[in-house]
Amino acid sequence: MAAKGKARTLIVRLISTAQTGYFYTTQRVRTGPRLSAVKYDPIARSRVLFVESKKTRK
Repeated sequence: MAAKGKARTLIVRLISTAQTGYFYTTQRVRTGPRLSAVKYDPIARSRVLFVESKKTRK
């Protein structure tokens, strides 16, 4: 039986740099650069920078 290959995409969390605990979940290509985006944080009620961290299991 052949071993499973790695998935082409990763599921990542974009976490707010405003430190409100708010995050978006998205996916990106495994070989691509780390994501960062300016998105709306409803807790801070403004657009802030979100940076990537790996999605953790609960």
